[in-house]
Amino acid sequence: MSRIKFSVVSAKHHTPKPKTKEMAFRPNPLSLSVPEPEFESWLRDSGYLEILDQRTTDLHRLSATPKPSNSAAAGPGAADSAISSNGVLLVSLLFSRIWTLLSLLTFSPFSKLAAADFSGDTPPWTLAFFGSLDSYSFPSSPSQARLRVHENVKRFPRNYATLSALFFACSLYQLPMALFGLVSCLALWDAFKLSGDWWGLDRYPLTRQILIRIAQCVALVVLFISNIALAIGYALAFSYAVMILHASIRKLTPPANQSAPRGVKTITARRPGSAVFASA
Repeated sequence: MSRIKFSVVSAKHHTPKPKTKEMAFRPNPLSLSVPEPEFESWLRDSGYLEILDQRTTDLHRLSATPKPSNSAAAGPGAADSAISSNGVLLVSLLFSRIWTLLSLLTFSPFSKLAAADFSGDTPPWTLAFFGSLDSYSFPSSPSQARLRVHENVKRFPRNYATLSALFFACSLYQLPMALFGLVSCLALWDAFKLSGDWWGLDRYPLTRQILIRIAQCVALVVLFISNIALAIGYALAFSYAVMILHASIRKLTPPANQSAPRGVKTITARRPGSAVFASA
């Protein structure tokens, strides 16, 4: 059996290596960086945005469900404590919902809206835009409300534009003077165009520019007198409020022609009306 020799190294001869600051992740030439718009488009096309919204709603519902307690058997002291805890829970829930509504005013709902979103067909009003009663729920957090608003505004831009035009028509109906001013301005511009073609103002560009400026001043005076700006302001404010409220409480439901993503299945919980998604 071979002998084993042990040697002791003196501490003065052992010089520790200087510590170098290393990065948590080393650069990898094979790593890919996916831009945020492409990543959101992939989430939207694959249906994972709907799963994220549904899971957030289900988890909040399960966490907010109070646990059953036998307060009657415990005595009057336990009943008073249960009532006080329920009161605190209701007050906290009320303040949470108020904070969620106020958070809707801290961001722009049109930040992710593109011109290409208006090029598609208008989604069905009954099935896609309004949906059923199960298609609505109050957002559990400001982040979920922001997700719903951005996605619903991107999905239903033509519906919201149609509602804005309808609200503007209703405001004009309530303000007949504004309607008269708008019709007068349109008639003024049509008369100017017809008279310009009749008189051949294209051959006199300077005279044409002067007449255009005069017509613009007259149109501004008519619009100011008829309170058309008030009707536009009412329509814009009401349309924005309806859009924000609908987009925040409208759940993200997949279209009818979109199937669930692979590897995800729906499991119905014991309580009616609730469902959770689990990975297969």
